[in-house]
Amino acid sequence: MIKNIDKDTLTEALARNTLDDIPQPKSDAKEIVGLVKSSGRINGYQLSDGSTVSKEEGVALARNGEIKGVGIAHRKDTEYLKSLPDGTENNNLGNLPSVSG
Repeated sequence: MIKNIDKDTLTEALARNTLDDIPQPKSDAKEIVGLVKSSGRINGYQLSDGSTVSKEEGVALARNGEIKGVGIAHRKDTEYLKSLPDGTENNNLGNLPSVSG
């Protein structure tokens, strides 16, 4: 029996499947509000408390539940954060402003 699944639900499920881990955020978890870039590549994140962390520190914080709205993915041997699909484009990491670290 095939269920009738709407396109948005399927898209969200597929996006979540690309993540290695979706940590459970703590109640006081911060949000990522900006990307620290160098030569167009993300090498860190600015958090909602104004601090900036490296990409590696961001992954560790997210894994510990200290950053919300993200999952952990990898490319080759590098881990990085990806936005959790929520149907809103403006809070996706790729749409956040670049900041200087």
